[in-house]
Amino acid sequence: MLNIPHSTYYHKTQKEQNLIKQVQEAALIDKIEEIIYEFSGYGTRRVTKELKRQNWDVNRKRIQRIMRENSLLHVVKRKFVKTTDSDHPYKRYPNLIKGFRTTRPNQLWVSDITYIRILTGFVYLAVILDAFSRKVIGYALSRRLLDELTVAALNMAISQLHPAEGCIHHSDQGGQYASDNYINKLTEYKFKISMSRQGNPYDNAMAESFMKTLKYEEVRLWDYKNMDDVLRRVPYFIAEVYNKKRLHSSLGYVPPDEYESSYVEKDQTILTSQLVTS
Repeated sequence: MLNIPHSTYYHKTQKEQNLIKQVQEAALIDKIEEIIYEFSGYGTRRVTKELKRQNWDVNRKRIQRIMRENSLLHVVKRKFVKTTDSDHPYKRYPNLIKGFRTTRPNQLWVSDITYIRILTGFVYLAVILDAFSRKVIGYALSRRLLDELTVAALNMAISQLHPAEGCIHHSDQGGQYASDNYINKLTEYKFKISMSRQGNPYDNAMAESFMKTLKYEEVRLWDYKNMDDVLRRVPYFIAEVYNKKRLHSSLGYVPPDEYESSYVEKDQTILTSQLVTS
């Protein structure tokens, strides 16, 4: 045997371990940057959850340190912007969802409108979400803020899901939701109609939350110049990012599509079990 001290082997092994740690740390930083690039609104909690979903052995404290050291922490400025015009002659409906808790899809739909700035003015977006899964189930874009916009979003949601009688539709008191055209459509499909208290966006917090996410994680990152830019990017964000990939803390950090699919699979399993035992 060579007369070499054991410390020599130990020193070499320690250097190799340090190198491995550096490589692993660099790979982790790259992965975090990749997540932040796709989901710019993610903070340390969502980044940690996404990494664990991808089988990274990490904890939030470590991720917080790495994001702080690499200037990857995202600070969201919370702000409500008044976009509702409640100065109209239409009937207003009471708020039916205070304290309401969903247990399945198509019990409660929430809706809202926002604007997207382009070089020549604004594009308006109307959306409808299923409150159970937080999934966007209907949307429409227009250069004009009329009830045709909200009716188009509603038609999309109805055509996809065919809700049963008694589903609650919740909105603000804006004229686009209180108009005869919109209310007649809700009545035709036997929705229960619910509206937020005037001037209180917290009554429709779920829809407001989606609009905030859209603004911070999509709109502010892209220099929309015209309507075509909006028509290309916003539907992609809704279908491929928000519904399919973005983690939601209220859903146990899974995306809406996955959460909804898990419910459907569970429901089918229960139904099959009942049929077998009957």
